[in-house]
Amino acid sequence: METARRAPVLDFRHLRYFLAAAEHGSFRKAAVAIGVRESSISRRIRDLEDQLGASLFQRHNGGVRLTFAGQRFRRRAEEVLQHMRDSAQDVGAIGRAEIGRIGVGVPPSVAAGFLAELFRTYDQHHGGVHIDFQESETTAHAASVARLDLDVAFVAGQRQWPGCEVTSLWTERLFVRCQNIIASPTDPNWTLLTAECFLIRRAATSSEAVDALVRRLTDAGHGIRLQPQGVGHDSLLTLVAMERGLALVCEAAASIPFPGIVYRPIVGEALSFCALWSAKNGNPAMRRLLRMARSLAHCSRSP
Repeated sequence: METARRAPVLDFRHLRYFLAAAEHGSFRKAAVAIGVRESSISRRIRDLEDQLGASLFQRHNGGVRLTFAGQRFRRRAEEVLQHMRDSAQDVGAIGRAEIGRIGVGVPPSVAAGFLAELFRTYDQHHGGVHIDFQESETTAHAASVARLDLDVAFVAGQRQWPGCEVTSLWTERLFVRCQNIIASPTDPNWTLLTAECFLIRRAATSSEAVDALVRRLTDAGHGIRLQPQGVGHDSLLTLVAMERGLALVCEAAASIPFPGIVYRPIVGEALSFCALWSAKNGNPAMRRLLRMARSLAHCSRSP
């Protein structure tokens, strides 16, 4: 049985030297243009012809000219090199974050505050990068980052998560959202709020914001009245507007109006936020986003 002929393994220099010789019609002129010895051009062309099993050039005293096989090969060689150039440009663009994709975990609201400014600035510099926003709770975000399913997640709190790096970024005041203004001439404190009923999303019972609420109420020495609700963020706002109870919210979300709801800052209370990311993640678009977030956080903390 006849054995199939193995396809030749071509070196990049083979194609480069071949195309230079075809363009200049001379091994000597091609060598000058590339900056190598003429013998290198001649040897590489001979090796290429041996691998292909066909003569690519007719040699004569004035130089060389392509054979029929050489003319056919020239078209394919030019296509290959152009493809390699295009691929190199694409890879370079990804490395410069001109194109690419980032999976980003975010809290319920990114329409205002630190994250809104961050993504507006990022889009101005890296508009070719597609950002896939995903909303979930911190535990799910951290697990996704550790598995490299998410590139970065912006979450409340500063605790450590397995498989994640933690970069502290910004702080927001905590607000209480209510149907009407709490009967007090000043902003409420935790002691005043202990008499109220707080609505929380059942999926968020392990969130840093809820943990802060429980911790403060416990410190104040009062009973905790929490009512978990199996609803989403918007539905929880509707329940607050229906006077079913109060809800806790961060400063960025408090800037977004909702019919029938008033926001009041809690005296002396704030919540810190950080970025979770994996040291194993080499996505250059994510790295640039993280550097931009650090820079923005530094500027916001500067007097």
